[in-house]
Amino acid sequence: MKKHQRDYTYRSMHRERQYGPYWYSALWRIIRPVLVVGAALLVVAGLVSSGWKLVYNNFLAPVEENSQRQIAFTIPSGRSLTGVSNDLEEAGLIRNRTVFKYYCDFAGMGQKIQAGNYLLTPGMNMQEIAEQLTMGDGNPIVRNITLIPGWTLEEFADDLVKKGVLTNREEFLSLCRTGEAFDDFYYVDEMRRSGTLTQRRYALEGYLSPNTYEVYMDATAEDIIRKMLQQIERAFPADKQDRAAELGYTMDEILTLASLIEKEAKNEDFAKVSAVFHNRLNTGMKLQSDVTIHYVTGVRKMALTNTDLALNSPYNTYQVTGLPVGPVCNPSAEAIHAALYPDEAYLAENYLYFCAKDPESGTLHFSRTLQDHEQAVAIYAPLWQQYDAERGIQ
Repeated sequence: MKKHQRDYTYRSMHRERQYGPYWYSALWRIIRPVLVVGAALLVVAGLVSSGWKLVYNNFLAPVEENSQRQIAFTIPSGRSLTGVSNDLEEAGLIRNRTVFKYYCDFAGMGQKIQAGNYLLTPGMNMQEIAEQLTMGDGNPIVRNITLIPGWTLEEFADDLVKKGVLTNREEFLSLCRTGEAFDDFYYVDEMRRSGTLTQRRYALEGYLSPNTYEVYMDATAEDIIRKMLQQIERAFPADKQDRAAELGYTMDEILTLASLIEKEAKNEDFAKVSAVFHNRLNTGMKLQSDVTIHYVTGVRKMALTNTDLALNSPYNTYQVTGLPVGPVCNPSAEAIHAALYPDEAYLAENYLYFCAKDPESGTLHFSRTLQDHEQAVAIYAPLWQQYDAERGIQ
């Protein structure tokens, strides 16, 4: 072996004895930081795990692990999330009311918790309890009620009793008769101060806006009326009040006029009927609206007799001049609009009369002169009499 080869071999062996093989040193340089990071992560994971266990055991865990003991828990209608959280802690079903409240808010459950009667156990954790309360107790907490346009308060009360919403009609009608409990609504207060209250059958007739409403299962008659009175504000906003004042009428008078329009015609004829009534009011003629007599008698009679026409009532527009003492039904938003915006062509051409054609279809015949109106009545009166006879109405 040559000298320079012996020197190289010697140096290599010396380095191996001093530092180890090259591959081991390079591998260690790669593995060492991985091991350091792994060890750090294990320490962090241990701390997180310990912290989670501490939080879970103190705040989130069941109050009694594996307990099957049932506890009756009730959430009344309108109970706030804070109130529910307090009640759960007092019932021994959660560990901390504040944590439960914030959890429900963060998870988007705060507005989904439903009123009802529940059977919960201390073995349920906080998440399981929250989910159960958002699912409900299996019993509906709300229902829909509908006031049909043109219905009177008595018809609506009968429907509420029929559908089991109320047990009897009298409490509802008694509240509507005086309206005293609802003076906090400015338009009810104004109507009650108008001086016509003692003559009206129901102070709130015309003020319950026809619509479909969602109410709680345990809603009282007063709850229902209040919810419906709020809707009339949307059906009669500020611009409509301004329009009423421009025409020289109050909100109460427009509601009264709208109630006549609602009962006399179908939607497509609302504005035309409104024009006839406005023309009559402007000239001082009696409105002579049959539906005002129907309201007094409670009978929809097409062929009125002289006895009907002579009824002594502030609602009878064959006897009183101008509008009746109050609304004869609860009018729709469309009828209110028509009362405020009568058909301009029929106004300009001074239409003063209308009568029913076929009672089944509800179509109307309009006339400008008394002579034309009397000719129309002669044509259609037999149909009215037949309609009444088929229904046993005399």
